[in-house]
Amino acid sequence: MNTKGHCYPKSIILQAVYFKLRFTLSYRDVEEIMKIRGVFVDHATIQRWVYKFTPFIESEMKKRKGRDEEEKRQSGGELEIG
Repeated sequence: MNTKGHCYPKSIILQAVYFKLRFTLSYRDVEEIMKIRGVFVDHATIQRWVYKFTPFIESEMKKRKGRDEEEKRQSGGELEIG
């Protein structure tokens, strides 16, 4: 994920996109949550981030899901916790 040229760090961008995708929130709601956390970003900027980074996040989640399923299959269906 290339965030070069953006005014905010990668962690802030991912957090805003996560809030939008994970919860049923409007862009203005996400803007308000970010403001409470001390990050002042406009709702239109969050919308651009969601459009730009959602395909990347989806592809990474598919890769992760595939790895997790492969590990689960190899271990006989039980995951070790701890």
